[in-house]
Amino acid sequence: MPATLTTVNAILKEVYEDQIRDQLQSETVGFKRIERTSEGVTNEVGGKYVTFPVRTKRNAGVGARNEMEALPSPGQQGYQAARVSLKYQYGAVQLTGQTIELADSNFQAFASALDQEIEGLKSDLAKDQNRQFYGTNTGILANITADGSNTVTVTSTQYLEVGQFIDVVDGTTLANATPTVKFGSRTITLITGSVVTYDGADGTAVSGDKIVRQGDANRELTGLAQIVAASGTLYNINPATDQYWVSTVDSNSGVNRSLSEGLMIANVDNARRQGGKTSVIFTNLGVRRAYFNLLTQQRRFTDTKEFDGGFSGLAFSTDRGDVPVVVDMDCPFNTMYFLDEKQLKLYRESEWTWMNRDGSQWQRVITSSGSFDAYAATLFMYEELGTHKRNAHAVMQDITEG
Repeated sequence: MPATLTTVNAILKEVYEDQIRDQLQSETVGFKRIERTSEGVTNEVGGKYVTFPVRTKRNAGVGARNEMEALPSPGQQGYQAARVSLKYQYGAVQLTGQTIELADSNFQAFASALDQEIEGLKSDLAKDQNRQFYGTNTGILANITADGSNTVTVTSTQYLEVGQFIDVVDGTTLANATPTVKFGSRTITLITGSVVTYDGADGTAVSGDKIVRQGDANRELTGLAQIVAASGTLYNINPATDQYWVSTVDSNSGVNRSLSEGLMIANVDNARRQGGKTSVIFTNLGVRRAYFNLLTQQRRFTDTKEFDGGFSGLAFSTDRGDVPVVVDMDCPFNTMYFLDEKQLKLYRESEWTWMNRDGSQWQRVITSSGSFDAYAATLFMYEELGTHKRNAHAVMQDITEG
């Protein structure tokens, strides 16, 4: 009996879906230790939301009295209800009809082609999620400083790659629900230093405009750059009225300074004063080298250490035990994040799932140009990153890299 889309559909679901779900997290660092849960995910008119209570005030009804003095007036805990919509993540794969026909004559060749596409998509989804972990929901990949002929100059190309589909967004409109796209649907064709070349018609950008992944502006996860901050409304809670709803931000006005253990312990202590317990320090390769050099200069033991939970890295010693200093390639340059992982939670409606609401995940490719002998399948997941205690985290910026 020849293979059909129906039988191929069954193979894909049974053989590959579990692999994607089980292996995706193991290939990332930032997401690896964040607890996943569907607790707090609700369905309401207009979409899916994350809701969780946040304690913001103590009960003030305590005090000391002499005999026969009036007792303290009753008080109560102060709470705010955090509420934020889930973010919708997608990944698509496409096979031509000719590739699918290989299932008739050479199933191994078909399986190989399918495996390459699935494995590639899995890796791409993992990488993009980890990048979002360190960003903001705005989805900024790079900040533009100058315009050129089919080029833009950016402050950093860390999150840019040749072949990416991008939009250039007006930086002054990022506060809008739908920011203004100055020109979009471009593909990066070359990156030379800080100059990015794109295809298509030449667009006009100005300093302050942003590069985002095509269609992603104001649609990505709420990442660490937004969570670990000293200002800004987060999950509908405004620190202007709830003053504890801020993180420790140790910056040097954009001027890089040498790393020291004194600066590091100050950030751990500042988070501790707010009730946090730093369980991991995330940084990039350059700052890790600076820390390594610091230990070497002080003739300290610098071998990599294995920590509970699967982390390995250089140890940072505190009076509450060693904290792993872990490299994540997606962590921003010149930066260290001091995180209390117990206060971070990844809310998910479900794991990565093939979209098959109409009976099959393989859909015929039909565009304005016509229909094609090709079939596409889409993975989706609804999720959002949350924190119950914003002030349990700290970030150190403007660090000179080694």
